[in-house]
Amino acid sequence: MRPLLALSNSIDWLNEKLGGVCNWLVLAACVVSAANAMIRYAFGYSSNAWLELQWYMFAVFVMFGASYTFKKNEHVRVEIIYLMLSERGQLKLDLIGTLFFLIPSCLLLAYLSWPFFMQAYAVGETSSNAGGLLRWPIKLVVPVGFVFLALQGVSEVIKRIAALQGYVVIDAKYERPTQ
Repeated sequence: MRPLLALSNSIDWLNEKLGGVCNWLVLAACVVSAANAMIRYAFGYSSNAWLELQWYMFAVFVMFGASYTFKKNEHVRVEIIYLMLSERGQLKLDLIGTLFFLIPSCLLLAYLSWPFFMQAYAVGETSSNAGGLLRWPIKLVVPVGFVFLALQGVSEVIKRIAALQGYVVIDAKYERPTQ
C-alpha cells in the first residue's frame, strides 16, 4: 500500500501546484480584463488578442482547477444520501463513484477531445478574429485537464482504499496506526 500512497501523494502534489497556478490565473484574468476595459474606454483602443487571452486563462483555470477542487473535496456533491451514511459508507460511495463514473468519464472525454486538438494543431488553427491568438494550444487544455482530473481520481481511490484498510491521515499523509 505504501507505493500506492506515495503515488497518491505525488498526484496530490502535482494538482496542488496546478491549483496554485490557477489561483494566479484568476488574478491575471481580472487584471487583463480591467486593463483591457480601461484602455478601450480611455484611449478607444481594443485588441481581440487581449479578450481571447482572458478566455484562454478562464479555460485553463476551469479545466486545471477541477482536479485541484476535487483534491480539496470542494466539488459539487448531492449530499442527500451521502450525509446519512456512516464514514465507511461514505468512503465506499466515493470509491464506487470515482472508479465507475469519474475516471471512465474523464478518460473518455480526454480521448474524444484529443482529435479536436490534433486537427487544430495539424492546420495551425488561429482565431478568425483580427489580431486573435492561436487556437490549438487552448484546445490542448481540454484533454490534458480531463487527464489531470482522472489522475486525481486515481489518487482519491488510493486514499479511500487506504482508509477502508485502517490507514489514518497524519500530517496530510496516510499512515497505519500503531497498535
